[in-house]
Amino acid sequence: MGSDSKIFVAGHKGLVGSAIVRHLEAEGFTNIVTADRRQVDLTNLNAVRMFFMLEQPEYVFLAAAKVGGIGGNADYPADFIYENLMIQSNVISSASMVGVKKLLFLGSSCIYPKFPNIPITEDQLMTSPLEESNSAYAIAKIAGMRMCQAYKQQHGFNAISLMPTNLYGINDNFDLENSHVLPAIIRKCHEGKDCIGHDLGGSYMYPIDLWGDGSAMREFLHVDDLAEACYVCMQKYEDDEHLNVGTGEDVTIKELAETVAKVVGNKSIEWDTSKPNGTPRKVLNVDKIKSLGWEPKISLEEGIKSTYEWYCSQS
Repeated sequence: MGSDSKIFVAGHKGLVGSAIVRHLEAEGFTNIVTADRRQVDLTNLNAVRMFFMLEQPEYVFLAAAKVGGIGGNADYPADFIYENLMIQSNVISSASMVGVKKLLFLGSSCIYPKFPNIPITEDQLMTSPLEESNSAYAIAKIAGMRMCQAYKQQHGFNAISLMPTNLYGINDNFDLENSHVLPAIIRKCHEGKDCIGHDLGGSYMYPIDLWGDGSAMREFLHVDDLAEACYVCMQKYEDDEHLNVGTGEDVTIKELAETVAKVVGNKSIEWDTSKPNGTPRKVLNVDKIKSLGWEPKISLEEGIKSTYEWYCSQS
């Protein structure tokens, strides 16, 4: 992939796609193709086929997807499975049809069982049932990964798959109705910080409500670290098997909330134990991708600080 290679980044306005564009530009790539939903609807096969035939990209980063948190996945499973199946099927098949040299498909660590062996290795895929709350999304991502393998097997199409852990960073979604846990906590802490009560003759911050009891454990990767991993894998990785991408370390949601509260300046948190925790623990084994020379560089607190600064700049 040379500096003048024609590269299509699908989903360039989202969290992951925008980070990939930033990283490619920083590496000196000058021929990056993007298209928003007004230009091409990735769920429409004819529109995607026409786009690929006209643009003829050489490399594709497939970062476009319908994503959301526990609430969104639980409320709209049909939307999550349909839109993701359509996007990835249309892009992968069209890329193969026009002779794209290599495609990188991005999935999610939710493809793994609800109760995996920790840390989660790539070979644990489909060894036991999924977490039901986001199984529609997970099944779509498993299908996309398998589609890459099938197109390589049948058509010799060079497609690889990365399965990142929980992501956060610039251009994250902070909508409380469908965001993931970290941006949701950032927004709630920020808004709680701005609401100072004066009841009973004193001042205090209104408490923020978070789902579950805080005991679930999660791994968090800054999206700029993922973008570098995508770049490294596009240059170096050729195998059929998908690769995990993460830090290899996890924290409880309670610890995460306390770190966010420290950064934002709001330490009044209450837990709604009537809401689900989700998968009890999820941390990836990242030995395989580290063997390619990639390592995450951004600490959790450092990443939360930069993400919060960006969020405040957008308010």
